[in-house]
Amino acid sequence: MTLPDRPVPPAPLGLTPRQPLTGGHRNIVWLCEGPTGAVVAKSTRRSEDQIRWLTPLHAAARAAGFQVPPLRPGPDGQLVQHGWTAEPLVTGRAATAADMRALAPQIHAFHRLCPQLPQRPGFASLRDLLTRTRSGDTDLSTLPTDVLARLRTAWAAAAFGPTQAIHGDLGPGNVILTPTGPCLIDWDEARIDLAFLDLTFSADVPAPMTAAHLAWEIASCWQAEPDHARHLLATFASQATPQR
Repeated sequence: MTLPDRPVPPAPLGLTPRQPLTGGHRNIVWLCEGPTGAVVAKSTRRSEDQIRWLTPLHAAARAAGFQVPPLRPGPDGQLVQHGWTAEPLVTGRAATAADMRALAPQIHAFHRLCPQLPQRPGFASLRDLLTRTRSGDTDLSTLPTDVLARLRTAWAAAAFGPTQAIHGDLGPGNVILTPTGPCLIDWDEARIDLAFLDLTFSADVPAPMTAAHLAWEIASCWQAEPDHARHLLATFASQATPQR
C-alpha cells in the first residue's frame, strides 16, 4: 500500500500506519494498527509534563459520564513518544448542536468534579492574556496590534469570576457519540481558564462571553489556521459594529 506523502508515526512506536485521518488542523493524525487493535496516533508539540497534567481532568470527565480514550504509554512508560501520542480508536458520530445542549448537565458535572490544579505548564488564562502573550501554541505577538487590542477588549469584558480546569475546545467536533455514551477527544487546549469557554456550544451564555470565546478562537487560529482566523475576525467585527 502506498501511503500519502506526510510524516508517519516513527517505527519505535510499534504501530503500522493505515491511513491519515481528517480533522486535525494543527496536528498530523493517523489511523494505525497496534498490537491490540486500531490506534489513533497524533503528532504533538506538548511535553510529557503537559500531557500528564491532563490525568485528573480525564478522571473527572469519566466520573461525569464521558468516555476519554486512554493514552497509550510507550515501552519506557512515557505518553509522548518521539513527538507523538497514541490512543485507541473511538467510533461513532460527531455531536450536533442539539446533542451539545443535551450534554450540558454532564459538562457542568465535569467542571464540578475537576480538582483545583495549578495552571498547565506553558499555558495562560484569558485574564492572564490581558498582559501576557503566550498560551500553549498561541502567540499573541503575531497578531496585528489593532486586532490584538480588540481581542483583549473582548476578554476584559468577560474575564471575571473564578478560573478552573476546562477542556478548552469543547465543541461538536470533539464529542463523539458512541453506542455506550459520549466521548471527549482532543484535549490539546485544556488549561485553567474561565468555565464559560467550555459552554458556548451547550448553553446560552451572555453576549460578552460569546464575544470573548470568539476572540480566543481568532487568537488561537491566527498562525495554525490563518484563513479560518480571518473569517472569524470578519464575524467578530460584524458583531461588534453597532446596527444603524
